Amino acid sequence: MSLDQNLKKILIIDFGSQFTQLIARRVRELGVFSEIVSHKKIKLKDINHSIKGIVLSGGPLNVYQINKYSFDKKILQLDVPVLGICFGHQILSKLNGGRVKQSKHREFGLANVYKKNNSLLTNNFFGNKKSKQVWMSHADQVSKLPKNFKIVASSTNSKFAIVENKIKKYYGVQFHPEVTHTENGKKLLRNFIFLICKIKRNWSSKDQKNQLIKDVRKQVGNSKVICALSGGVDSSVVAQLFNKAIGKKLYCIFVNTGLLRKNEEAQVVQTFKKRLKMNLIYVNAEKEFLKRLKNVSDPEKKRKIIGNLFIKIFERYAKKIKNVKFLAQGTLYPDLIESKSVTGSQTSKIKSHHNVGGLPKKMNLKLVEPLKFLFKDEVRKLGLELNLSKEIISRHPFPGPGLAIRMPGIITNEKIKILKEADYYFIKALRDYGLYNKIWQAYAALLPVKTVGVMGDNRTYEYLCLLRAITSEDGMTADYFEFKKSFMQTISNKIVNSIRGINRVVYDVTSKPPSTIELE
Repeated sequence: MSLDQNLKKILIIDFGSQFTQLIARRVRELGVFSEIVSHKKIKLKDINHSIKGIVLSGGPLNVYQINKYSFDKKILQLDVPVLGICFGHQILSKLNGGRVKQSKHREFGLANVYKKNNSLLTNNFFGNKKSKQVWMSHADQVSKLPKNFKIVASSTNSKFAIVENKIKKYYGVQFHPEVTHTENGKKLLRNFIFLICKIKRNWSSKDQKNQLIKDVRKQVGNSKVICALSGGVDSSVVAQLFNKAIGKKLYCIFVNTGLLRKNEEAQVVQTFKKRLKMNLIYVNAEKEFLKRLKNVSDPEKKRKIIGNLFIKIFERYAKKIKNVKFLAQGTLYPDLIESKSVTGSQTSKIKSHHNVGGLPKKMNLKLVEPLKFLFKDEVRKLGLELNLSKEIISRHPFPGPGLAIRMPGIITNEKIKILKEADYYFIKALRDYGLYNKIWQAYAALLPVKTVGVMGDNRTYEYLCLLRAITSEDGMTADYFEFKKSFMQTISNKIVNSIRGINRVVYDVTSKPPSTIELE
């Protein structure tokens, strides 16, 4: 998405906070475009007329190590409102002549801030009360305010919890308004955007759709484009976007690895080939994948085999389409941000994604990533705007290697068949009980353990099925979903009674961290 240079936006300068993405999401939820850039990369020349406000994020270091931050201080001298959050608040004070020191009492978690003076930033933030509960996360604090700054609110341990310089339009908050724990945090951000920066709403699903279709047509012209379609949310939205933009010049290749969910290949063909009338090439490669995975139990080897073979098969069929110049891919904004080469922030590192495949260099195709400025929730909304069904848009994430990483140990046809059935019954029960959309991701796994059971008068010795269901906002952290005992009994009985090969069901109650969402 090559954004219109006239699109008014909030620029978020990232100093490595774990909450930076959350700031960007909150701004977009309020209907204004936001963009994240590393403090190491932003220069004075990058600040143009489209930037109507700047947010300085939090960060892991302290201002005594300011020499470690290659931040261009001249950016603060422009006539653009600035909001400093946590570390950003301390930088703002320090660079304007204030002082920052180590706190006698660190503040981590919930704290109360008390109103001292009125400010546009806190308009309707306190309501009828004199205090609000906020989320603190700091070991340093501003000890002396710069000239022309005033206190707006204080906490027990932070005298300068909210400050402002009305003349220069500088605002600082020691807490994190972007996290849900902060009461009325969104109101504070809304005030900064609309009352102080004076931006009008410019970011909706309809705006995105029209802009993206325009961008795609401009970028690919009359050329053909291929897309690896998995049936997941991201690739489905990309495929439908290109379908709307260039129609029959799009060719989707769907590879059935044999490790998909039950009936998934039939659903993909029905939706994209028959209902949406796309050029869809369906490749049944089940035997090829299972042959290569025979007797392989190491999870990394499984991933490499699946990923490499996927590329090989995709390339084989892509070559049959003449005059293709572009490959469409569903890269999202978090993927871009978390790549060290993009932001270079202290906490970022190259993320190992479950996506199979990648761009084979010898194909010499140009990459088109139309969703690279969007978050997952924005992609779902865009999908609905593009007339994709709610069933596709609301689907839980599914890893590229598929059932292979939900089946620790050696993969066999028998295990795949058993696991597909268990997963089908679990997901169906979630839908039947109205729980599916309350859960970020849920699945059944087949553990490489057999246990003794008894059915009727007979002894059984069968596999152990693990169920996992987690709640999350972005997949970075997660907690297990608390089911009612009656639901757990119902699904356990259904799986054991319906599937030969499973005689015991367990539920995973580990959060992330310390665990990961998938087993391998």
